[in-house]
Amino acid sequence: MKTKSVMIVGVGGQGSLLASKLLGRLLTDEGYDVKVSEVHGMSQRGGSVVTYVRYGDKVYSPIVTEGEADVIISFEKLEAARYARYLKQGGKIVVNTQQIDPMPVIIGAAEYPDGVLTELTDKGVSVQALDALSLANEAGSPKTVNIVLMGCASKEFDIPYDRWIKAIENTVAPKFVEMNKKAFDLGYHA
Repeated sequence: MKTKSVMIVGVGGQGSLLASKLLGRLLTDEGYDVKVSEVHGMSQRGGSVVTYVRYGDKVYSPIVTEGEADVIISFEKLEAARYARYLKQGGKIVVNTQQIDPMPVIIGAAEYPDGVLTELTDKGVSVQALDALSLANEAGSPKTVNIVLMGCASKEFDIPYDRWIKAIENTVAPKFVEMNKKAFDLGYHA
């Protein structure tokens, strides 16, 4: 199988590390060679973060270069715009419609840009946007935004629903499994 590339992008504290761990475990269980990068960017809450996940028959590097990502899973609108140049022709961005103001906006040095997602679609980018925060709250916790997004993005992978559920059971702490399974299901059906 040709190597596929996924980027998980967001803001520190949103759970991108768990999302990449879940995806990495699932793909490994499916028999792929998988490389997951360490999270790049600020690890403190509020900083931009990105994780690369690459999988296939044989993967030599975890790094995704511009124009190479098959899927970008974005936990925030501005992060989707920031990393859109990494998407390959025919790729897809799955994005949470949540707005998290970066530090320049918080301190009044800049304004959050309007129409970020509209600009992407106007440029021909395939964008699937969803209010993952509302769905996460419906699942029982805003901390499940990451799993809601993985549920939505799961349709971009040729892996059955039940295998994703098994990966959640094997990755998430036992006391949070049911809530995360519900979050995944809500994202899957969004």
